[in-house]
Amino acid sequence: MRLRQVALVAEQLAPARHALMTLLGLAADYQDPGVGEFGLENSVMSIGDTFLEVVAPTQAGTSAGRLLQQRGGNGGYMVLLQVDDIELYREHTQALSIRKIWNIDQANTKAFHLHPKDMGATIVSLDWMNPSQAWTWGGEGWETRAAKYVGEITEVDIQTDDPQAVAQHWAEVLRRPVTLTDDHYGIELDQGRINFQVVSDGRGPGVAGLTFAVKDMNALRQRASEMNLSWSGDRLFLCGAWLRFVPATST
Repeated sequence: MRLRQVALVAEQLAPARHALMTLLGLAADYQDPGVGEFGLENSVMSIGDTFLEVVAPTQAGTSAGRLLQQRGGNGGYMVLLQVDDIELYREHTQALSIRKIWNIDQANTKAFHLHPKDMGATIVSLDWMNPSQAWTWGGEGWETRAAKYVGEITEVDIQTDDPQAVAQHWAEVLRRPVTLTDDHYGIELDQGRINFQVVSDGRGPGVAGLTFAVKDMNALRQRASEMNLSWSGDRLFLCGAWLRFVPATST
């Protein structure tokens, strides 16, 4: 299981898309017409071998629109995890009475979204993709559109009123143990980590932020300066979420 994608929600797609692509050094993205069935438009950005998505409602009555109202503006929307055995998790989540709010079952793609109320914080998508199709779903040459100096999304932060309880619940759903590091609860994946923290901004439960591994920190900081963005330590607040940047580790 790996952290494959994090989705943010914006009241208007264009300014959020422009700001994120500019900051992360992206020249191109992918806009998936398939999200139209949810009353949304989107931008999917290639960040190393992970993806950052921004969605925005195009009609009234969408779950994204309701979340914008509940949380008072732009912010986190969904966490997408890639698994090797989708049928195992389909049966496991059914046994735990976790409701599914969307499902797709095709030859090369199988996925379902878990109800945010049953997960206790946000929508979680469990996805399986045919390994040979990993880059082609976004169009030919998708891998060439990756961010210039940002390597991948390594962590996602979930805020909730009871981090311990929600972490333990997610651990049961994801079949992974809870770890405790410096009094912070988390779940380690094969690639990536999910962190759980107390709601501190008055906006309620949800995706609070994410961490990027950075290949060229000087270039990133120069771009942020040109955009007049203010740092708080190693973080920036953009599109309603805290974006944390740490040096990529060499292997």
